[in-house]
Amino acid sequence: MRERGFFTGKELRRVPLPPWLRKRIQIGGAQGKVLGVLEELRLRTVCQEAICPNITECFSRSTATFIILGDACTRGCGFCAVKRGRPQPVEEDEPERLSEAVRSLGLKYVVVTSVTRDDLPDGGSGHFRRVILTLKRHKHLKIEVLVPDFQGVCQNLEAVLEAGPEVFAHNVETVPRLYAEVRSGAFYKRSLRVLEFAKKQSKNIYTKSGLMLGLGERKEEVLAVLRDLRRTGCDMVTLGQYLRPSMHHRAVERFIEPGEFEEYGEIARSLGFLEVQAGPFVRSSYYAEALLKGAER
Repeated sequence: MRERGFFTGKELRRVPLPPWLRKRIQIGGAQGKVLGVLEELRLRTVCQEAICPNITECFSRSTATFIILGDACTRGCGFCAVKRGRPQPVEEDEPERLSEAVRSLGLKYVVVTSVTRDDLPDGGSGHFRRVILTLKRHKHLKIEVLVPDFQGVCQNLEAVLEAGPEVFAHNVETVPRLYAEVRSGAFYKRSLRVLEFAKKQSKNIYTKSGLMLGLGERKEEVLAVLRDLRRTGCDMVTLGQYLRPSMHHRAVERFIEPGEFEEYGEIARSLGFLEVQAGPFVRSSYYAEALLKGAER
């Protein structure tokens, strides 16, 4: 097992991860094929861009969360490893390249997310729409999109929803008290409105959101967010441990123990979420297909 250190606290030093956050690195499986397809088709995954701890596990299972609209984000969230900068022009052939990756990897479920593109008139919603419609050529493929807030513009949200993904996800990420420090350019109530609008517009689409824990939130604040999400009609929720990508990002305030995640999961289910994933390694798209299958039961 490979020991991973982690940046934590205000001091710039590495400290050992707690035992429940030490993960065995999986080698083999379909990793090589996935990496080869990504390189050949010039595609990016959030697994790589966000330094996800589950990357080898997911690649070994021929799964990945594709990230579209470039590698530079117009916002600079304090938790995110995706770089902030001036985005490049939209690659018009990206939907077709993504479709070819789905074919090459034999995917039956695909998750597509993006950087935030506040520089574009439609926030990139038109590109999301083209991606979804292109992927729909694959029979039996289910599509989940994890979208930015598009600055809350209803027309942009409609463009994505009308394309008909099976799952529409938008993460609130943290509790409202921490937004100013953690989510640059985002607003908690706007994110709730995005999820509420999606549910009202498309009853047949499952809505989903996620939170990171360990940023300094209090238990009562997390529970308040869960209640707020249910009031929007949100169907599924994920809760996972925040891990600091580098010393330049927000520090981890606390490592949440597995038992606490289990408690949050039980509470979320009692509030009426159709499906919940809560655990140290949980991420929004981690075992996304299984989460949807659970919600559909």
